[in-house]
Amino acid sequence: MNWTLAQRAQKMNPSVIREILKVTEQPGIISFAGGLPSPLTFPIEAMREASERVLKDDGKAALQYAASEGYTPLREWVAQDLLKQGMNVSPDQVLITTGSQQGLDLVAKILIDAGSRILVETPTYLGALQAFTPMEPVAVSVDSDEHGVNAEDLRAKVGTGADKARFVYLLPNFQNPTGRTMPEARRAAVAQVAIDTGLPIIEDNPYGDLWFDQAPAPSLSSRHPEGSVYLGSFSKILAPGLRLGYLVAPKALYPKLLQAKQAADLHTPSFNQRVVAEVLKDGFIDRHVPTIRALYKQQCEAMLAALDREMAGLGLSWNRPVGGMFLWVQLPKGMNAVALLDKAVKKGVAFVPGLAFYAQDPSESTLRLSFVTATVDQINTGMAALAQAIRESL
Repeated sequence: MNWTLAQRAQKMNPSVIREILKVTEQPGIISFAGGLPSPLTFPIEAMREASERVLKDDGKAALQYAASEGYTPLREWVAQDLLKQGMNVSPDQVLITTGSQQGLDLVAKILIDAGSRILVETPTYLGALQAFTPMEPVAVSVDSDEHGVNAEDLRAKVGTGADKARFVYLLPNFQNPTGRTMPEARRAAVAQVAIDTGLPIIEDNPYGDLWFDQAPAPSLSSRHPEGSVYLGSFSKILAPGLRLGYLVAPKALYPKLLQAKQAADLHTPSFNQRVVAEVLKDGFIDRHVPTIRALYKQQCEAMLAALDREMAGLGLSWNRPVGGMFLWVQLPKGMNAVALLDKAVKKGVAFVPGLAFYAQDPSESTLRLSFVTATVDQINTGMAALAQAIRESL
């Protein structure tokens, strides 16, 4: 039997990260590759107790089909929680999604036509590129630095008329893959470009609660509320296996996103939503998230110290994140991160080459390191092994 694939299917590609994770399953591999939260942070007991209460008190409703918009108490919690982002939204602007990745898929379906231009950071989140690519856009990279996207280059690339960009996709807090954070002044400049040009912003913020010492500046969406879609997630602050996220959209756009959600999966699992709402209702998150921040800060500091120690004199550079899960490394000029990965794996350590995170003009000499699933001892051992692989590649 010969199946005829749709053109959009031809454009789908496997996740480089998921393929690398298969390698990390080999015994003895220390992995800095996956963007996985530490399982040490999963609130297993709180989830168990909440699950029992939901099944006891409201089991029939929890196991039944539910509204596509999501469980009302959970949508109310999200709207209230977003006040700390400077956002004043109503629960009827909140759509509960099956992970924030689904939010990207829904945005792509309703905003992208074949050949339409979209703008992304340099580099940007691989999962967003995967969600957008089947809709056949022209993805344009905007110049970016350690503070995020460059506002003037953004203005220059918005375009006009039929060639105007449909949106710009941004991760202002502890970005994946670089770990960088957009400061207050840059946010103001970027938001002003969007307002001046009528450019919609897709703001993705799965890591925003994972700051180490100081919360980041208010969201871009708070500055451009009628022109922004905001994506959030419970994966990094509770557990990714729940596949629970949300998006917030202007009321004019919300109905189409809801229709796309209905076509995709009818609704996000109602049991998961009710369990999370039960966990959250007594302020649990305010007690829980600080423990995640403390752990990740310790691990980040350990990796930075190991980089300082092991990579001295090798010609590398890297950033120093103030939150999140990742940091970004620039290898010596001419060194290929994909080739380096093969050598590193043989020495028992893995990372993600930066190549896959670029929409245009990819850099072969960059890589992403995740510090949150390795112990301090593993970080020290893994960094020493990686340094040895780099020395052998010089």
